[in-house]
Amino acid sequence: MHTAHTENTTPAVMAGHLLVECLIAQGVTHAFGVPGESYLAVLDGFHAHAQNIQFVTCRQEGGAAFMADAQGRLTGRPGVCFVTRGPGATNASIGIHTAFQDSTPMVLFVGDVASDTRDREAFQEVDFASFFGPSTKGMAKRVERIDDAKRIPEYVARAFATAMNGRPGPVVLVLPEDMLTHRVQAKPLARIEAVEAWSDPGALRRLREMLLQSQRPFVIAGGGGWTVQAAQALQRFAENWKLPVGNAFRFQDTFDNFHPQYAGDVGIGINPKLAAHIQSSDLIIAIGPRLGEMTTSGYTLLTPPKAQQALVHIHASAEELNRVYQADLAICATMNAAARSLEVLTAPPTLPWEAWTQALHADYEVNTQPQTLAGLPADNDAGVVDMPAVIATLQKHLPSDAVLTNGAGNFASWVHRYYKHHGLVKGHKTQLAPTAGSMGYGVPAGIGAAILTGRVVFTIAGDGDFLMNGQELATAVQHGAKTIIVLLNNGMYGTIRMHQEREYPRHVAGSTLHNPDFAALAQAYGYVGVRIRRTAEFEQALMDALARAQGTLIEVTLNPEVITTRGTLSAITEAALKA
Repeated sequence: MHTAHTENTTPAVMAGHLLVECLIAQGVTHAFGVPGESYLAVLDGFHAHAQNIQFVTCRQEGGAAFMADAQGRLTGRPGVCFVTRGPGATNASIGIHTAFQDSTPMVLFVGDVASDTRDREAFQEVDFASFFGPSTKGMAKRVERIDDAKRIPEYVARAFATAMNGRPGPVVLVLPEDMLTHRVQAKPLARIEAVEAWSDPGALRRLREMLLQSQRPFVIAGGGGWTVQAAQALQRFAENWKLPVGNAFRFQDTFDNFHPQYAGDVGIGINPKLAAHIQSSDLIIAIGPRLGEMTTSGYTLLTPPKAQQALVHIHASAEELNRVYQADLAICATMNAAARSLEVLTAPPTLPWEAWTQALHADYEVNTQPQTLAGLPADNDAGVVDMPAVIATLQKHLPSDAVLTNGAGNFASWVHRYYKHHGLVKGHKTQLAPTAGSMGYGVPAGIGAAILTGRVVFTIAGDGDFLMNGQELATAVQHGAKTIIVLLNNGMYGTIRMHQEREYPRHVAGSTLHNPDFAALAQAYGYVGVRIRRTAEFEQALMDALARAQGTLIEVTLNPEVITTRGTLSAITEAALKA
């Protein structure tokens, strides 16, 4: 018998081009990165497919990785970043660490040394499997090297699946320089979609029984993997059961902050009354967060390994459940599936905690009322800007779908406490902020959001925070992105100075900054730069920034005493001296 031989009619293509085609097949429209000679063949692929995908040229790999992280948060699909070997990859590691701790899907492509020079400590060679080390304490979910160009479609598809499924997170793919120039007959695989993990029906019945036995339940919502549909289903579940809901640290857009059952954010600078309520609760339903150090206020709101409250922990990753806290009920489910399962749980006609829910929301409303810091100088010209009034102005003028970004520092506490998000329930993710505490995140994340969405993007930054990645303003201008940045300049690393005064009062070392003229620096990059020293100047500066076509940096000269939303720097010092 003669068996007919069917030849592969797929045309041969250079591997670098095939890689770009695989990204297009996964629905990627933008890739962020800093070009390197180790992946010139991929750059040529971006040139060949420029009508379908844009390579966004960044100024530093850390900024590029933060933009990719923003892409992952906004789209729910992996953000894409390209860097070169050695210094490029190590610079990008800050974004990988952030994506890992924040449960953001991302794929980092690293151009590597050629195969025939590997393991000789060649120019800029790094053992990336060891460096990014996939583990519960590592920086990536998976690290793989593509040695066979024919397998590029397989590796890319697996990277996207790994990044999205279970607990979302980053994947690293290493690309030998010579492999990318091979010509192969291969074509992209089909678009990968995340797999939904549904709640066990028996577990849902048990959850309902626990609710019926409760007197003071509390929901903490957050973490990665939320969709608009999931947020809307969560709201219906909360409404059916009259439950108070708090959003986990820096996931304040998960549940509508204007909702009468919203109790506030559960994170750094938590409302002390909310903290007390959580500690006195008899049932915590954690939907999505991994219950990390920041969300649990240093593991004090819930004490590990077994919290005093009954705990229901719902998470997309089985590995995350019972890892830190032994839950009374652990449910492995994706957020979309979990919320849709919860919303159909039948609630009784009356519930004993309705007054409890109302009280928590009332405390939240009080906490978001402007608070004047005692002991501030009276001279407004001294940079004693009324920060609650600044945030109220933002709330008044920013559209409800505006994207707000920030990095790490005390400056972020003003938007965390006073700004209210409608968020996902209204159709848009509106907060991009690193739970990993990464300085320098806000500026590049905002630029990435502006490139991807075209929506109004507002970034709040500190002086030290801005100088980490302020050079990405050049990226914004080059790619036609507009952001509005409010830079709070107090001449120091404020968070570190605050901790110094608490632990070693009046022993100032290493936390003072001699800053450039930020307004002039912004103008040099192509932004409009303005400086204000008084509260009354802010509203017009914001209105002008919203109206103009180009980006704007508004430098706010801030008195160092304005260090937190609840107390001055001097008050912290005096309390430490008396202790």
